[in-house]
Amino acid sequence: MGLAAVHAEGLVKRFGSVVAVDGIDLDVAEGTVFGLLGPNGAGKTTTIRMLTTLLRPDGGHAEVAGYDVVKAPQAVRALVGLTGQYAAVDEDLTGRENVELCGRLYHLGNAESARRAVDLLDRFELSAAAHRPVKTFSGGMRRRLDLCCSLVADPVVLFLDEPTTGLDPSGRLGLWDVIAGLRRQGTTILLTTQYLEEADRLADRIVVVDVGRVIAEGTSDELKARVGGEVVDVVVDDRARAGEAAQLMSQLGEAEPTIDAATGRITIPAPNGASMLVEAVRRLDGAGVTIADITLRRPSLDDVFLALTGHHAEESRADAEPARRRRRGRRAA
Repeated sequence: MGLAAVHAEGLVKRFGSVVAVDGIDLDVAEGTVFGLLGPNGAGKTTTIRMLTTLLRPDGGHAEVAGYDVVKAPQAVRALVGLTGQYAAVDEDLTGRENVELCGRLYHLGNAESARRAVDLLDRFELSAAAHRPVKTFSGGMRRRLDLCCSLVADPVVLFLDEPTTGLDPSGRLGLWDVIAGLRRQGTTILLTTQYLEEADRLADRIVVVDVGRVIAEGTSDELKARVGGEVVDVVVDDRARAGEAAQLMSQLGEAEPTIDAATGRITIPAPNGASMLVEAVRRLDGAGVTIADITLRRPSLDDVFLALTGHHAEESRADAEPARRRRRGRRAA
């Protein structure tokens, strides 16, 4: 691992009685993409806002590019770029005017701001729309323009807070290509996301957070290895019997199956691979539970998140709490 472009120890942030961030530690190596993965309400955005000096931590310590975020906030701001969940651009200005304005706010001067605006708009394939008002831009174009503004001062560290929020699949793929290109050019990127595929595709290293705490850290492959071997997925014909099927499958190993509320799909880690698949078929058939679909596959980051938290990354903290209570109740029983 290279030098730490971002270092945080025990970061804490409270809003009244709510602890939004509860002792998060981070080390982001220079020239890498670091993924901060978690559901809505996990504390991702609050962490980013502390690291970019927009919020003052209530506890802990953090440095960005070697500068303390509390003691030297101006130095930090001069060295970072930030793209939030929604494009922070002026709809009445043209694309070029937006980037030039950002340059002047960074004290680059008119000539240098104009030069960098032309370069960045060309780099992100926005030159043809440079003189159009931003109100005429698509969602994907606005996100790319927001990135231009974030990069105009050539930041040492770029913070991307759920950058693909609200984009259609095509726009999301296009922005992934842009982020991958920035990484190849050596930009250090801290990326927050609740999209597991996004973290899997882009991040060199991932921290998983839930309810303000780090619950796992590693590469994508290292995190998947925590699930163990492969995974068995089962869909039964009668959704009303999904709970019964899950109970039968819970007898196959130490791990507890999870049920996707939207699809009824039952998932369980399968360290013994094919033998567990065969045993699942035998037990379900013996109980008269008809299988609509059954597969054996490698684990995904979604499986990791389910195994660690009991809910999907797309669920909010409030949505996930009933599932946690059900899991605690089953264990007590």
